[in-house]
Amino acid sequence: MEPLRSRFQKDADKGAEAYAASIPFDQRLYEEDIKGSIAHARALAKAGIISEKDAEFIIMGLSSIREEIERGQFQFKPKLEDIHMNIEARLFEKIGYVAGKLHTAHSRNDQIALDLRLFAKEANSETIARLKELQRALLDSAEGNLDVIIPGYTHLQHAQPVLLAHHLLAYFQMLERDVARFRGCLERTDVLPLGSGALAGVSYPIDRSFLAEELGFSRISQNSIDAVSDRDFIVEYQAAAAMTMMHLSRFAEEIILWSSSEFGFVEVDDAYATGSSIMPQKKNPDVAELARGKTGRVYGNLMGILTTLKALPLSYNRDLQEDKEGFFDTVDTLLSTLDVCAGMVRTLRVHGERTREAAAEGYILATDIADYLVKKGIPFRQAHTIVAELVRYAMDQGKTFGQLSLDEYQRFSPLFDQDVRSITLESSLAARNLPGGTAPEQVEQALRMARRLLDV
Repeated sequence: MEPLRSRFQKDADKGAEAYAASIPFDQRLYEEDIKGSIAHARALAKAGIISEKDAEFIIMGLSSIREEIERGQFQFKPKLEDIHMNIEARLFEKIGYVAGKLHTAHSRNDQIALDLRLFAKEANSETIARLKELQRALLDSAEGNLDVIIPGYTHLQHAQPVLLAHHLLAYFQMLERDVARFRGCLERTDVLPLGSGALAGVSYPIDRSFLAEELGFSRISQNSIDAVSDRDFIVEYQAAAAMTMMHLSRFAEEIILWSSSEFGFVEVDDAYATGSSIMPQKKNPDVAELARGKTGRVYGNLMGILTTLKALPLSYNRDLQEDKEGFFDTVDTLLSTLDVCAGMVRTLRVHGERTREAAAEGYILATDIADYLVKKGIPFRQAHTIVAELVRYAMDQGKTFGQLSLDEYQRFSPLFDQDVRSITLESSLAARNLPGGTAPEQVEQALRMARRLLDV
């Protein structure tokens, strides 16, 4: 079957034929394509355009083709260009001339728009589910390490002590925003394009609301030109995926740092690490590194589709064939990264003694000492200067705050008293007892709220 060449007098150039074929990658849309064609056959019968018997015959043939594909017995032919023509050609082989009735009130333009929206709806739903699994893993780890104190950082320098659970909840909140983005994307993807034809709509009395119900769409498209040319839903998924991968990459970077000998905060499970081909002692956090590295390809896919669309006149252009490979790759990359990150979090071993030791090093309580002076009546900027001078002195003497005598404290302010020694990691945490803070009471409440969010 070569109906698309009937207008031409020459065969297609073999190189051009291979260049134009999309079947190597769009064959993964077979389920969506067959599902859409079955619904279309029913709509044709409902409108009296074909008989119920012909519709049943077509549906039987399409169902048989789906089984062939799932059994690995279907031969995809690049000469037939795409998934639509491969299925249609096989349908002709199976049921004969009746297959030709299926393309009534149909175009490959609204057909591929439908296939992609069906695929994207499933991709969004699956992404949301896997984001929630990673959120659940983060909450489990936070609850299992509720008493673990770590240094909080700014500029990758010790800043203030925080609970590890509080730190992990920061990633939970990032992912919660990602969930909201994919939910919004799903809502905007949930629009039926079928019935738009090539670009102008169709001249047959197709019940588009019936098609929407059959295919699980909440509403139908309002403009046929927009329906066949719109790929916003792909751009939006790619953009949300790029944002999520950025969050995962930030988390991966911290796991890589924390698992190094210099930090020693965590140990990545053997199942998520690799060894060295030459150095027997090595345990490399390769899964985290790959998550960080794969972020770049997702960014690239986003830029690819934006560039493809930026100068396309309405309506359909063959350039839109380039919407699929990057989209599929982004979906596959994001879902697999979410999976391995969840597994890595669930098996991560936290070295709580080492994190506390690191938090106690240096002058991480400097802000608390400044706050101590503020409570004695000194303006914060003056207190900041006093404590900065105190830190410089302690560093010159090679002492920690705890090793300074009261006389040494009082060289910088007479307001220092014995109670300055009551400033500890625990008191620092407890002082941040406002919603969103790292105080144990607030973190426990945040964990309860996060659990409730997972059920929404």
